[in-house]
Amino acid sequence: MNTEILSILLFFVVTAALSYPLGRYIAGVYSGRGGLVDRIFGPIEQVMFRLSGIDPKREMNWQEHLKALLTINMIWFLWAMFVLLNQGWLPWNPDGNPSMTPDLAFNTAISFIVNCNLQHYSGETGASYFSQIFALMFLQFVSAGTGLAAGAVVFNAMRQRTAVQLGNFYDYFLKSCTRILLPISFVAALFLIADGVPMNLAEGKDTIVTLQGDTVQVSRGPVAGFVAIKQAGTNGGGYYGTNSAHPLENPTVWTNLLENFLILLIPMAFVFALGFYLKKQRLAWMIFGVMTAGFLIILGTTVWSELRGNPAIDQLGLAQTSGSMEGKELRFGAGLSALWSISTTATSNGSVNAMHDSFTPLAGGMQMLDMMINSLYGGVGVGFLNFYVFIILATFIGGLMVGRTPELLGKKVEAREMKIAMLVALLHPFLILLGTAIAAFYTAQGHPMAANWLNNPGFHGFSEMLYEFTSASANNGSGFEGLGDNNTFWNISTGLVLILSRYLPIIGPVAIAGLLAEKKYIPESAGTLRPDSATFGTLVFAVIVIIAALSFFPALTLGPIAEFLSL
Repeated sequence: MNTEILSILLFFVVTAALSYPLGRYIAGVYSGRGGLVDRIFGPIEQVMFRLSGIDPKREMNWQEHLKALLTINMIWFLWAMFVLLNQGWLPWNPDGNPSMTPDLAFNTAISFIVNCNLQHYSGETGASYFSQIFALMFLQFVSAGTGLAAGAVVFNAMRQRTAVQLGNFYDYFLKSCTRILLPISFVAALFLIADGVPMNLAEGKDTIVTLQGDTVQVSRGPVAGFVAIKQAGTNGGGYYGTNSAHPLENPTVWTNLLENFLILLIPMAFVFALGFYLKKQRLAWMIFGVMTAGFLIILGTTVWSELRGNPAIDQLGLAQTSGSMEGKELRFGAGLSALWSISTTATSNGSVNAMHDSFTPLAGGMQMLDMMINSLYGGVGVGFLNFYVFIILATFIGGLMVGRTPELLGKKVEAREMKIAMLVALLHPFLILLGTAIAAFYTAQGHPMAANWLNNPGFHGFSEMLYEFTSASANNGSGFEGLGDNNTFWNISTGLVLILSRYLPIIGPVAIAGLLAEKKYIPESAGTLRPDSATFGTLVFAVIVIIAALSFFPALTLGPIAEFLSL
């Protein structure tokens, strides 16, 4: 146990250390300090802008940024729907996979566009090679680029003393894809290929004989490239049905560490990028410290729960020397599976290297709490946007406590900004709790539609429904897979949650930042509550804990906590 804990801590320290220079690089990308990078990617970007007729130097206000973001996302949605609804007759479908039903195509298209990848289908049988590459893999790049671009807009707004124009969305977006996501994914894919992840264009399933003599059919294709961007972009969608538990997506302990590293790398680096971009590194360290404190508390609880094993098995007199191993891969064990589960739920990634439905109740509750908070590193770009809302709330509360108008970086935070922040903060629990309540009502009433939803009764069955809506609202994508979710109710309901929980939490912070950027700059005084102080960091942490506890503790009590106490 001590060896596993030390390995996990070492992994975290190395990841955080490497995210720091990447943060400096990301800040340089958005600041226009290209150097060698400009000479490499600049000509490619210029060709793409020339072909599309976009002027990347035209400045946009915050409303124009949001209009561009929503418009381009709508175009991607229409493309994805066309491909998924027609993949049965489109080319590159050697296995003859059928087209998706309208409700499943809707859920899948929305899910990949919003960087969630909530998969109600099994990768190798639910999607053709054409769909995997030209729809789903494409969306994993552009959805991550969208989140990074939205974050860059807020960075720019926070840096300006008084400004209306905040750069160009398309410029931020393309640079996010070409200069950040593409190089990281390319290098990661090479390492994955070297360790056994397939990367080919072979058509059709291959026949292999396992070590125990079974003959099975296995899908092939450009898996390494798919996996690299799914992790680096905090997407999480699996090329195979069992996601990163599949031996061709994640064959060894080294690929497991690399993919876990990719999950955390850009979300961590984006925090440091804020410090370099604003030239306020103390502010970045405050944010990183709050995020890390919450992350380590949840991670520690989960690792402890999984390594000690399942109390119900202890009562049978069976030794659990390797920890709780139900639903886990022997090549990873309980410790690395626990680490992955918290990394993926903290970052809106959603990939799994073990079945979350099989984790101990306390660990499952921690996974849900991670997504309920939804701002401990978070998804690429948007994780900071979620945390920015908590900064606004803490600024307002702190201002009231010291008896003066709340200020953030020299701008007054007034009623309009607070209303937007509160709407965004309350949206997340509203979507989760309302969706779970409706699903629980149908289940309790014995509605025919709910007949095949749950494979587990009681507390755990409630947890499965709660987890699904939590995952959708957090744009995560993982699931308690005891739930039968490929049906009209779950496809449509979670699809609607995905839309609201993606775009309103982007619109809100961008609007707040844009409104603050337009205001007159006020120099700091002796009474200013500095946002880069330990005091303010403690206040932000308290606001996160209070909102999460008040919103979700009753629901967690009915699910994982009740199940934990019943063992």
